[in-house]
Amino acid sequence: MDSLQGFFDEKCRLPSPPAVALKILEAVQQDENSFDELARIISADPALSARILKIANSCLYGLPKPVDSLSQATALIGTDALRNIALSFVIVQDFQDAPQGNFDLNLFWRRAITSAVAAEVLGKDIGCKDRDIFVSALLQDIGVLILFLSDSSAYATVLDDKRVSGKSVCATEKEQFGYDHAEVGCHFLESWNLPDSICQPIRFHHLENSDETYGQAALVLGFADKISAMYHGVRSNRKSMEVHAGLAKSCQLSNEQIDRLIDTVGEKAREVMDLFAIDSGEIKPFSQIMQEANDELGRLNLSYEQIVLELKQAKQSAEKLAMELKQANDSLRELALLDGLTGLNNHRYFQEVLETELERAGRYKHPISLLMLDIDFFKKVNDNYGHPAGDHVLKEVSRVFVALVRQCDFVARYGGEEFAIVLPVTDTHGAKVLAQRLRRGVEQERIEYNGQVISVTISIGLAASSDAGKSKISRAALIKAGDQALYRAKRNGRNRVEVGTV
Repeated sequence: MDSLQGFFDEKCRLPSPPAVALKILEAVQQDENSFDELARIISADPALSARILKIANSCLYGLPKPVDSLSQATALIGTDALRNIALSFVIVQDFQDAPQGNFDLNLFWRRAITSAVAAEVLGKDIGCKDRDIFVSALLQDIGVLILFLSDSSAYATVLDDKRVSGKSVCATEKEQFGYDHAEVGCHFLESWNLPDSICQPIRFHHLENSDETYGQAALVLGFADKISAMYHGVRSNRKSMEVHAGLAKSCQLSNEQIDRLIDTVGEKAREVMDLFAIDSGEIKPFSQIMQEANDELGRLNLSYEQIVLELKQAKQSAEKLAMELKQANDSLRELALLDGLTGLNNHRYFQEVLETELERAGRYKHPISLLMLDIDFFKKVNDNYGHPAGDHVLKEVSRVFVALVRQCDFVARYGGEEFAIVLPVTDTHGAKVLAQRLRRGVEQERIEYNGQVISVTISIGLAASSDAGKSKISRAALIKAGDQALYRAKRNGRNRVEVGTV
C-alpha cells in the first residue's frame, strides 16, 4: 500500500470530495436526527432534490404510489438508499468534467450505471442485505478513470496490451502500474471517508476468494460487471455464458430466472441513465440481441466445418490486426505528443496540458506557475559550430531540464530554442526556486560535441496565476505574461530569471 499511497501523493492529482458529498456523509454518521439533516442538505440543492425524487419514482424501486417529497422518499426507500442515490449523483457529476482525450467517458458511465442497476436487481433476487450495493457497483471501476487521468498514455498502453495478450485488464494494469483499478478505486474512496461497506466490495470484486465479510457483495459486483459488459462490451455471448454458469452455481438461479434478470437490467438501466443525464444509446433487451444474432447465423446457412474454419481465420486475422494496431497506436502517440528532436512534449500537447491544469487550479483554488525558457545567443551556436551541434545542444539542455524538475512538472519544447514548463500547485516563490535551479544547471553543464565543449546559458520568464488573485486565468494571459518576462530577462542581460505580471 506504500507504493499505492505514493502514486496518489506524487502522480495522481484528483479532486477533493465535493462539499455536498462530505455533508451527506457527515449527516448519516449521526445516529440522531440523521434524516432531518440529510433532507436539509439535499433540499438546499433543487436539482439534486428533483433527481432523487425522479429516481425514487423510477422503475428501480417500483414503489406502489408516487413520491412527491424527500420525507416520503426516505420513509419508502430508507435513509441509506437516499444517501447512496445522492452520493451517486454528486460523484458522477463531479467526474463528468474530467478531461477525456481518447477515453470514452460516456461509455464509462453507461457501463457503470448499468452495473449499478444490475447489482440492485441481482441483490434483491438473491437476498443480498448490502444496502450500499448500488453505489458500490456504480463506483467499482472508478479506479480505471483515475489511472487514465493520472497517465493517459500509459493506460492506453494497458488497453493495447490487453487486446494483444488476451490477459485480464487487472493483470495488465499490475504490469504497467504495480496495482490494478480495484485497489486504486478502493484506496481513493477510502481517502474520501466512504464506508467500508462501499470500499471493500470494490477492492475484491475481481477476486474469486474475497474477504468473508464482504464476499457476497463482491460476488454481486462481479456478476453486475459482466452483465453490464454484455450490453456495452464485446463478446456478449461469452459473457452471457459466464453469467448463466456462475449464477446457476453460486446463487442456484435457473436459466429462466437469469434471462429475466438480464432483460430487467436492460429495461431499467435506460431509465436510470436518463436520470443521470447520460446518453443511454440503444439498449435492447438481451434476449432480443441474442435472437437477432441467432437469426443472422441461421441465414448464413454455413456448415459446422465452415464456421470453425472461418472462426480460426478470423482469430488469426484479429490477432495480427491487434498487434499492428498496437504498433501503430504507439507510433501515433509518440508523434502526437512528443517533439521528434528532443523527446520532450511538443507544443500542441503543452497547450492541452496547460489548459487542463489551469481549469484544475481554478476549480480547487490552487496556484499554478509557468516558466518560458530560451537559450541565449543560440544563433551563435549554429553559426560557430554548425546546425548538428545546435541540435545536440537542444537535446542536452532538454535532458538537464528533465533531470532537474519535479515528477509532477510538465516540460515541453515550445518552438526553436524556446521551452515551456508547467508547474502545478506552485506559487511564485516555489517557481523562482526551481527556475534558478534550472538556470544554474544549464550554466554549469559542459556540453561536448566532436571534441569541443559548448557552454550556453538560458533566460527564464516566470508567470503565476496566484499573482492575479483570481480563481481562474486564461491560458493566453499566462503565456503572454511569461513571454513578456522572458523578453525582459533578455533585455536585462540574459542568464537571469524575471517575473511577469498576469
